[in-house]
Amino acid sequence: MPLKSNSMKWFATEPSRGNFTFADGDVIVELAKKNGQLIRGHNCVWHSQLAPWVEAGHFDNATLRSIVETHCHTLVKHYKGDIWDVVNEPFNDDGTFRETVFYNTIGPSYIPLALRTARSADPRAKLYINDYNIEGLGAKSTAMLNLVQQLKRGRVPIDGIGVQGHLVVGEVPTTIQANLQAFADLGVEVAITELDIRMDLPVTNAKLAQQKVDYQTVISACKAVKGCIGVTIWDWTDKYSWVPGVFPGQGAPLPWDENLVKKPAYDGIVDAWKH
Repeated sequence: MPLKSNSMKWFATEPSRGNFTFADGDVIVELAKKNGQLIRGHNCVWHSQLAPWVEAGHFDNATLRSIVETHCHTLVKHYKGDIWDVVNEPFNDDGTFRETVFYNTIGPSYIPLALRTARSADPRAKLYINDYNIEGLGAKSTAMLNLVQQLKRGRVPIDGIGVQGHLVVGEVPTTIQANLQAFADLGVEVAITELDIRMDLPVTNAKLAQQKVDYQTVISACKAVKGCIGVTIWDWTDKYSWVPGVFPGQGAPLPWDENLVKKPAYDGIVDAWKH
């Protein structure tokens, strides 16, 4: 059976209300646990790759709250003992809340609702909020910082901030280490969760050399921040990357090329962890 990278998202796990399917996700989890690897559940609540019935139902506040509770509790309980991106991509790039079906119907309280539900389903799980374009200091990273502060003041369970890390060669934010430190200073873990560094095609030796430097920069920034607990890349070979399908004319973002050959980026990652 082929592994399916989207198999824990809402459309896959609850395709119709109350009908939960975990077969594809279970394959990935069993493979990881067999090899002593950590599992990062992705995700409980997200506006994209959502089962169509969630939006099409035009549910009122109370009903949608119940739906969120049922979904998060069932999902997290099924995969107990792991790390979870409970809320994924709650912000616009300007730092305002993204107007999703959850935000528009429930308001920002859908975030603590999902986190509290996940905690009740699995008291041992690490609970994260995950977003992109929060690698460097800016409006969106400030919004995340403020949100986590508010959650902690409200005694809402929050264990970590996921910094996705979908970056562009030559454009890694110069403030990445300072920003990771600011997140860690909140008393939560920080993880780089979806790292890839894409380039304009075609690939050249100069671009590969810069990509190596950029991977080193990101890994070194995490390593320098005590609260940054690790880095996950978003797939491993260019052969399976999501980038070309979303960013026409760009690609080659990963440490192995389409022929599964290690690129300079691989050595950059290794060197950064060593030094």
